[in-house]
Amino acid sequence: MKKACVIGAGFGGLALAVRLQSAGIATTLVEAREKVGGRAYQWERDGFLFDAGPTVVTDPDCLRELWGLSGQDIAQDVTLMPVSPFYRLNWTDGVIFDYGNDEGALRREIQRVAPDDLAGYEEFLRYSAGVWQEGYVKLGHESFLDFASMVKAAPALARYQAWRSVYSMVSHYVKNEHLRQALSFHTLLVGGNPMKTSAIYALIHKLEKDGGVWWTKGGTNNLAKGMATLFERLGGTVRVGDKVRKIHTVGDQATEVECESGWRERFDAVASNGDIMHTYANLLGDTVRGKQMAKRLAKKKFSPSLFVVHFGLEGTWPGIPHHTILFGPRYKGLLDDIFETGVLPRDFSIYLHHPTVTDPSMAPAGKSTFYALVPVSHMGKLPIDWAEVGPVLEQRVIAEVGRRLIPDIEDRIVTKFHYAPPDFVTDLGAWKGNAFSLEPLLTQSAFFRGHNRDDKLKNLYLVGAGTHPGAGIPGVVGSAKATAKLMLEDLR
Repeated sequence: MKKACVIGAGFGGLALAVRLQSAGIATTLVEAREKVGGRAYQWERDGFLFDAGPTVVTDPDCLRELWGLSGQDIAQDVTLMPVSPFYRLNWTDGVIFDYGNDEGALRREIQRVAPDDLAGYEEFLRYSAGVWQEGYVKLGHESFLDFASMVKAAPALARYQAWRSVYSMVSHYVKNEHLRQALSFHTLLVGGNPMKTSAIYALIHKLEKDGGVWWTKGGTNNLAKGMATLFERLGGTVRVGDKVRKIHTVGDQATEVECESGWRERFDAVASNGDIMHTYANLLGDTVRGKQMAKRLAKKKFSPSLFVVHFGLEGTWPGIPHHTILFGPRYKGLLDDIFETGVLPRDFSIYLHHPTVTDPSMAPAGKSTFYALVPVSHMGKLPIDWAEVGPVLEQRVIAEVGRRLIPDIEDRIVTKFHYAPPDFVTDLGAWKGNAFSLEPLLTQSAFFRGHNRDDKLKNLYLVGAGTHPGAGIPGVVGSAKATAKLMLEDLR
């Protein structure tokens, strides 16, 4: 049997490993941390379960397909629970907007908040469906290895005005500012600035509308565990708690993978689900190719980082939905601070995750699990002392949640901790603490993103957020499909 190694057990690495093993390639999955999941990590504190993220599962069919490769059912290993509404959007002026895929309810919300924009929303729906068909169905699982492939896709991208931003395109259809934000904020969930990210990402609206938004019972990390269980059941090998130190090469071939424990093994093909800069600068750091690519990547724009406050509270809140966006007083100005100028602003918007409203098993009886997420600039733009700033920002975030939703929040806290940009570096090898790899700009998409197969090392492959189509569960699972296709063609 041909042998392959996949480095990193995030969703992209897990999906790739499942595809390879299902096709008869003897695959070893190596993960530095003590459990699988990558960014979908999980902590247990005082009886509360805290997911690191992501918290939004969309396009469940792309996950079901992984089990279907071997004639199995995802329900054997994972329980998906529907989330409704998808998000509650809450602005400082008191406007509240529930966003979901119940079209009747959504239209009533638009009629209430922006009645003049109902017809414009219908037009946006048609646009979103079009870019979904072109950008996700047709191109979302393809590998862009040469510029000719980009030229081939150009007419479709031009037809949908991909050079415009999501916010710009949404604004073409609707005029109400609240609705513009409601239809454009999704790019933040994949590390993109709504004011700069290509309008192609408007496909997220269609993706959610058709496939729904889901939660994995017991936490998102349970989805990663379920994928690992499937992989091992197929005969795959998982090594956890063993950080890869080096990818060895000879000529134009990756030959061996070496871990810090001293484990070292030869493979016919090697794929990295690690941070793209870490892969080239560190795992291949003593090779000409590694140095060349690290220098090139350093010139690119990486996504922001995140500051996340996890907390467990006494009491339950059936009136606070699973996902709430607490918008701050500014939208574009705040985005400029995060993506462009690199400052820590006085105001912020919060993504509030409340899984116990859907899944009470995430907390002890009569208690609730939350996290409050705030996008912040990565450490290259915002070089501050997070050991000093972190506790202060944590208190500010909790106070804002209290002011907007839970007045006696301080008295109800049972446990809390925060996760800051340096933790992304330490735990995930993320360059400058980025949370979503390369920023999803048009000039950093498809061919201009990480290639699924390296251009020089013929049996070295990439998978995950740094490759096409980008971050998010459907994105990295799609990249795994593209990478697996290349690897299986090359290995046979």
